[in-house]
Amino acid sequence: MRLIILAGGYAARLRACLAALVVAGAVAACGDAPTIPPADQPLAKETLDLLGRKGMSPQAPIFVRIFKEESELEVWKQRDDGRYYHFKTYPICNWSGELGPKVEKGDRQAPEGFYTVSQDQMNPNSQYYLAFNLGYPNAYDRSLSRTGDAVMVHGKCKSAGCYAMTDALAEEIYGLARESFKAGQSNFQVNAFPFRMTNEKLARFKGHKWYAFWGTLKQGYDYFELNHVPPTVAVCERRYVVNVLLPTSGRLDPRGRCPAFQRPLIEPFAPRDGEQIASERITVPGPKTRDATEVAATTAREQGAPDYSTMTGSLPPDGSDTYAQGPDPAPGAGSMPPGASALGYNP
Repeated sequence: MRLIILAGGYAARLRACLAALVVAGAVAACGDAPTIPPADQPLAKETLDLLGRKGMSPQAPIFVRIFKEESELEVWKQRDDGRYYHFKTYPICNWSGELGPKVEKGDRQAPEGFYTVSQDQMNPNSQYYLAFNLGYPNAYDRSLSRTGDAVMVHGKCKSAGCYAMTDALAEEIYGLARESFKAGQSNFQVNAFPFRMTNEKLARFKGHKWYAFWGTLKQGYDYFELNHVPPTVAVCERRYVVNVLLPTSGRLDPRGRCPAFQRPLIEPFAPRDGEQIASERITVPGPKTRDATEVAATTAREQGAPDYSTMTGSLPPDGSDTYAQGPDPAPGAGSMPPGASALGYNP
């Protein structure tokens, strides 16, 4: 009897050991399984569900807006009517500098203006998790001899002149852009604003050195708010010219004379009946390092600074070819390479 009990105990221990080996082998196999890099992570089910509820395809073109003071980044998606609808507003975890454009390398300013991101500006191997290059300096910046490079939207919540998100949000935004590129979108616009460009917010800074420049940015902001189509932006005479039809060639000399532009004719946006969910504004919770009240207060204290913004960049309401002009840069400074496009991307 004792022998039988011992044998039975040995068998039980043997089964337990074998089971442990099987579990250990399974764990080891999982550890050896290939991992998906962050840049290739599929969009989350919740993201896909929201896209579906809003009538948006994951592959549809995107448009991005950035608001410094509010520390917010918006992603908009195009629907089948050709208009762009709000997808999500993401918190910008951190950005550096103050309100105002980037002017020179090392000023730690996050850029403001109209930028274009192509697929080769996406960085899946960024030391800041994931990133895409904003394209600073663009044609406008270079025409004014502005310097700097490698200005990104990225993860890690650390900024020295960039717009920094949390890793999880950077991954989702990167994924949305990736899917649009896969479907054939050649590039997407990023409109970077100092704040939400309402009349009331702009009026706070009438004496600020960048007031005229911000007035030009507001034209692009207003155009999109009215039409839900990204603004067309040209660069000539070292200034932005907003909401105009580009020449058929699509190319202008950023320092050369502006041609006689025409304005695009488009019906203002009207939401479809019964599709409130498509226009619903979804705001993602998350950390914001910069305090909007302090940012605005710091900018207001600069009201008395001399105005060294260059020019308004606006097309006069009467359609004339009269513009405010800033001083000429040094001969040869800021010249553009042949083939530079209106927004500064050389295809």
